[in-house]
Amino acid sequence: MSKPGQLVLIALRKMIASGELAAGERLMEIPTAELFGVSRMPVRMAFRTLEQEGLLVRFGGRGFQVRSVSANDIAGAVEVRGVLEGLAARLTAERGLSPEGRAALELCLLQGDELFDKGFVTEDDLEAYHDLNMRFHQVIIEGSHNPAIADALARNDHLPFASVTALAVDRKDMAREYRRFNYAHMQHHSVFDALVNGQGARAEAMMREHANATLRYAEIFSSAVASERMRVILRAD
Repeated sequence: MSKPGQLVLIALRKMIASGELAAGERLMEIPTAELFGVSRMPVRMAFRTLEQEGLLVRFGGRGFQVRSVSANDIAGAVEVRGVLEGLAARLTAERGLSPEGRAALELCLLQGDELFDKGFVTEDDLEAYHDLNMRFHQVIIEGSHNPAIADALARNDHLPFASVTALAVDRKDMAREYRRFNYAHMQHHSVFDALVNGQGARAEAMMREHANATLRYAEIFSSAVASERMRVILRAD
């Protein structure tokens, strides 16, 4: 996906998580493109990705509608991902990382260190983290040599905020986002240490805990439902 598409995707995902876009709201390409100052193509790609993630549903052949999602929906999907990725980490630790897998994980850790060592992050940094985070998780899943795990994760990824790619960023509080993502990166280091030392139970526990970082979306969602904040409505003229 293009950079404009990524920016629109992350922004809309955050608006849905925070409740700015309420369940049932209609989203149309043209007003959304005008809101973000982009062409219709990035918006179209973002809509399709959010549909795959279970956050949008098609509305009568024209545009999309925000799906009704509860904090329990998010928590349940994240719990399943934690179990599956934890199993993958345990199997990978017990089987042993391949030289290629170890090198790939070490590169992810090095790139992450470079992002966070300066003490702050930009939106470009978090886009880069999104990519290296995907690679880190994928190497572990492949290292398990259990295709059923990947298949089960692919099905679970269609649930709201369940996918490891479902990155929502609060641009108004980048200091907090730095702390959140830096903590997740430190967890990557701990998972890697368990993997290279063949500590299956520890690797499994760390990956399950790592998935819980996503539960912040559930907390945001609960807060949004409880409050009567102003909602941003995108609809056709």
